[in-house]
Amino acid sequence: MHSFKTLLTTLALIAMPVTTPAQQPARHWSYSGQEGPKEWGNLDSSYAACSSGRTQSPIDIKDAKKTDLPALKFDYNAVPLNLIDNGHTIQVNYPAGSTLTVGDKTFTLKQFHFHHPSEEHVNGHGYDMVAHLVHADGEGRLAVVAVFLKKGHPSGLIELLWKNIPKEKEKAVEVSGASVSAKDLLPGDRGYYAFAGSLTTPPCSEGVTWYVMKTPADLSEAQVAAFAKLYPMNARPVQGTNGREILETQ
Repeated sequence: MHSFKTLLTTLALIAMPVTTPAQQPARHWSYSGQEGPKEWGNLDSSYAACSSGRTQSPIDIKDAKKTDLPALKFDYNAVPLNLIDNGHTIQVNYPAGSTLTVGDKTFTLKQFHFHHPSEEHVNGHGYDMVAHLVHADGEGRLAVVAVFLKKGHPSGLIELLWKNIPKEKEKAVEVSGASVSAKDLLPGDRGYYAFAGSLTTPPCSEGVTWYVMKTPADLSEAQVAAFAKLYPMNARPVQGTNGREILETQ
């Protein structure tokens, strides 16, 4: 537990309230070409951390230290389905009331979204997709839970989301009569990796606590293909760990 407390203390010192993706500046960026990841830091002064940051995400998770980490306690409610195609991903917006508690820290779920292929890797291995569940505490500090998604059984939650993707980009839509629970994204095994990181999109703000679930969840090959048709590649390349500590559950 000592190492985890050290990690949290370090995060508390470096963590500043950071903007969620929905609040980011409007300067255009993309996943390829002259506005791709290698150029993000040069596109706008507010994106400087994308090139100068020392704890950038995503990373290839290697040499994790097994530690007595606290359980991730998810208290997610079923809520009316509100989603948006924001031009970079499909995102589900969450109203207040659903929380993640880690030890004595509680964060409120703000939104979750998807990347294809997975941004995070484990020992060099990536997955078909990843879901990022973005949380914030009362001071605006972010905690992101990453759930790897692999081809397997169809996901009822994903089926509902893909069926209701808005036809118009950058316009959130509430789907009449449909509800969704982020709990349905989570794997049964709640083991995880923990480390300090950043947003994986501009402005790449640091001070984000990452919890990456060890066990992937399933979605079907057709569900992966449906997302890939919209976003063939919306994953930032892995970034250097720069000696940061990576912890994992026993």
